[in-house]
Amino acid sequence: MAPAISTGNSNSLNILDFVVNKGHGVKGLADLGLKTLPHQYIQPPHERFDTSLEDATHDSIPLIDMSRCDDPKVAEAVCNAAQKWGFFQIINHGVPIHVLENVKEATHGFFGLPAEEKKKYSKEHSVTNNVRYGTSFTPEAEKALEWKDYLSLFFVSDDEAASCWPPICRNEALEYMKSFETVVKKLLEILMNGLNVKEIDQTNKSILMGSKRINLNYYPICPNPELTVGVGRHSDVSTLTLLLQDDIGGLYVRNTENMKWIHVRPVSGVLVINVGDALQIMSNGKYKSVEHRVSANGSRNRISAPIFVNPKASDIIGPLPEVLQSGEKPLYKHVLYSDYVKHFFRKAHDGKATIEFAKA
Repeated sequence: MAPAISTGNSNSLNILDFVVNKGHGVKGLADLGLKTLPHQYIQPPHERFDTSLEDATHDSIPLIDMSRCDDPKVAEAVCNAAQKWGFFQIINHGVPIHVLENVKEATHGFFGLPAEEKKKYSKEHSVTNNVRYGTSFTPEAEKALEWKDYLSLFFVSDDEAASCWPPICRNEALEYMKSFETVVKKLLEILMNGLNVKEIDQTNKSILMGSKRINLNYYPICPNPELTVGVGRHSDVSTLTLLLQDDIGGLYVRNTENMKWIHVRPVSGVLVINVGDALQIMSNGKYKSVEHRVSANGSRNRISAPIFVNPKASDIIGPLPEVLQSGEKPLYKHVLYSDYVKHFFRKAHDGKATIEFAKA
């Protein structure tokens, strides 16, 4: 039951306790009908969305048709996009539309559950660290909170998923994740070829795609969306990220040439792909893991579902030998992947700062 407070302001409400400890999340705040944004979510001016910093010269990032994925022109387009933009979109990827629609519906289903049900999957109550319901990014480290709730599902096995993932979204999330295995492998083969790695064997398969995690993200209607963010500036720590958006939009990608923001407008059936820090490190900077962020929305509830394809936690990542064989100087040292990820999660979002952890 929601606390009896004035829906006009949130001053009488212990925001952190309500949102984090009691499991209501920002959806709980939105459901109260708040007219003004709680001060805990007000971002400093330089982190807010400024439309004057949008890049009007580009409609969006490259869109690549994967229906002829063995065509050298497709491989060239993928590698060029990974080098220049760090982001691209794929169409005709082989995943049925109903799989995408089902996971979107299941995401709404999970976040529509009562707080008491969602709280069962919080850090304090989840039966496994591989299933985590939470809000913002790292609330204990953030000076200003982000307007987002999430369910994070780290895949270990079908058996663990069957017993530990929330039943309301388990089958849909699993089908969505498994449906992309073929296209993920193809994209990584193309990208590795561009680095003179001729095949993905058992050794580099672990480093490239040894673990997978799916997030279901929920961005409820926000009062004063111009004062906050859905997700702050960051780059992913993955090898590759595949993102399913709904039809609302809100993802912005940094154009590294002019430092302006490009809005990645959603297109039905299209997946957004981005290079993560792990691949930037392995490619010795050839492929770019680019800063991105998400705006808050004042009129509609938005959802998204990223799949993070990662090294295993126990893997040591660094520039691949094939990249350095011509005498290129390594830009990054070798680091334990779990150390890199812990460094990312123990602080607030801070743009591209995480990569400094691995600088040579």
